[in-house]
Amino acid sequence: MDPISCITLATTAYRGIKKAVEVGKEISSFTGAISQFAKASADIDFLEQKAKKPPLYKMFTDNQSNALEIWTQKQKLKEMRTELQEYISFVYGPSAWKEIVAIEAQQRKEQRELVYKKQEFVDSVINGIVITILLIIGFGGAGLILYFFGKKQGKW
Repeated sequence: MDPISCITLATTAYRGIKKAVEVGKEISSFTGAISQFAKASADIDFLEQKAKKPPLYKMFTDNQSNALEIWTQKQKLKEMRTELQEYISFVYGPSAWKEIVAIEAQQRKEQRELVYKKQEFVDSVINGIVITILLIIGFGGAGLILYFFGKKQGKW
């Protein structure tokens, strides 16, 4: 999951929704596209949260450019969302947009339960492994220093 693939998914869904609205389809006929747009929106929000608090093993990567890319994609998504809201509210009425917001909330909840918790668990496991390896290296290095220090003094 990266910002570019998320915005690509959102753009595809956005175009599908816009086209469906233009030809006058019922909202229930394009809920798949709405769901896809909501998923992409939730993914970008999750990526933004991860960029703010990256896992330990990603502390030495280029988070600055990644955060800027996520921000840029989030702004594009915000523009698409605003345009969709205006367009759908105009064609179907404000209650239709409320329906879409409800679908989006449900999609975010499902994404949280299915995908994000799994990713957070994987990040936690990798963090645990990295910390364990660093501790082993640290204690091993300290042990070697003590050994050579003791050997130099003739204690070993």
